[in-house]
Amino acid sequence: MRRNVNIWARVDWFTIIIYLIMVLMGWLNIYAAVYSEEHRSIFDWNMRYGKQLLWIGAALIIALVTLSIDTRAYSFFAYVIYALSLISLLLVLVFGKEVNGARAWFEIGQLRLQPTEFAKVATCLALAKYLSSYNVRPDKIKTWVIAGIIMFVPAALIVLQPDVGSVVVFAAFTLAFYREGFPGIILLFGFLLIFLSLIALIASPLTVLIIILLLAFAALFILRLRIAEVIIGIVGLIIGYFLTKLIATHILHLPNNSYLFLLISTITLGIITLINLAFKKIPYLFWIVLFTFLAIGFTYSVDYLFDNFLQTHQQQRINILLGKESDPKGAEYNVAQSKIAIGSGGLFGKGFLQGTQTKFNFVPEQSTDFIFCTVGEEWGFVGSLIVLGLFVILLLRILHLSELQRSAFSRIYGYGVAAILFMHMAINIGMTIGLLPVIGIPLPFFSYGGSSLWAFTLLLFIFLRLDASRLEVLR
Repeated sequence: MRRNVNIWARVDWFTIIIYLIMVLMGWLNIYAAVYSEEHRSIFDWNMRYGKQLLWIGAALIIALVTLSIDTRAYSFFAYVIYALSLISLLLVLVFGKEVNGARAWFEIGQLRLQPTEFAKVATCLALAKYLSSYNVRPDKIKTWVIAGIIMFVPAALIVLQPDVGSVVVFAAFTLAFYREGFPGIILLFGFLLIFLSLIALIASPLTVLIIILLLAFAALFILRLRIAEVIIGIVGLIIGYFLTKLIATHILHLPNNSYLFLLISTITLGIITLINLAFKKIPYLFWIVLFTFLAIGFTYSVDYLFDNFLQTHQQQRINILLGKESDPKGAEYNVAQSKIAIGSGGLFGKGFLQGTQTKFNFVPEQSTDFIFCTVGEEWGFVGSLIVLGLFVILLLRILHLSELQRSAFSRIYGYGVAAILFMHMAINIGMTIGLLPVIGIPLPFFSYGGSSLWAFTLLLFIFLRLDASRLEVLR
């Protein structure tokens, strides 16, 4: 087979130009975010914008090296890179430096490296390697279980740091799964879990249980079971509820607890139904009963995880977003100031270095997690739209190139890249405008930081290297 010698003739320069524009815009906005009269020079190495220029220079070197490596190396060493990534996640728990309550950084002199960012690249490679293997079939449950484990292991290690925000990003890989034949019903099931999580955090336990039961009975109607059987189930549940209440309050003299009575009658009806299924087969009824039990258990686990795994400030941010708490001078302050900054920009913005909210440090973390508020304030709605447009163009370009790939490995990896970038963009911008809780993840190519910029650069340019050799066969 003839190998492509002149890789630079086939590399997608359009994507590289988009990348360079975004990195340049990010650097200028970091300069604007931390600008001070005492340090006017954009090349001041003591300021964040000076350091970011160094990170950008290193990122360009990473991009050149990545494009120079033989394409087959990424597939051949995918599992090795993944294993090294897991080792780094383990080591950071022991030797890492704790910052803002999370032990997630290696500190080497004045340089901090966050292995979590590079774990996304490694996981993307490992998933592409596994799902593109010859003996892996998309119609087998085993395939998706193993793929889920590959995705879950680094996420579990990141939870221990703890860095919940980065864990959420790993869920983006399911979008790439769907392209490769992941059953649509499971994707629907995932959205259902998100819905149950929200109602578990918002509503009372009794309301949550009633909603789960309504979903179960709605499923019975949708699946076109006989109406008589559905009515029998509803009547049986009501009778069981009042019978349980009668026994508990009048015979056992227990306190009145509507939730407990309904839960007991639901479990009893479910067990009776499962016993009857041994004698009379009713399509899908077993799965509906199983869903009901699992949904009840899942809503319990959401409350448990929320109370025991999230830190206090993370709980406050979620409660504020859900409208359960109000703390304008505390946990709500970041988002409130961010929305003020973005809103004050108007249509065309206040102009470069003219942002008052930014200049006077009203917005915390304005050069990292909240970098988008600088864009909104100084460049206005038009500038924000341009930034969003660049992300959309980049994502569509990656998806387009992914579909052109002749190799399953390259295609799957490309979709993984698009999924990660999309999740970062959506969550970061969503939290700056108050649509999502503040979980602290960077905006790709814009936020200050060497680890995130290098990891995103590596993620993107590995795909560009694979795309440059798409006429070659690679498994």
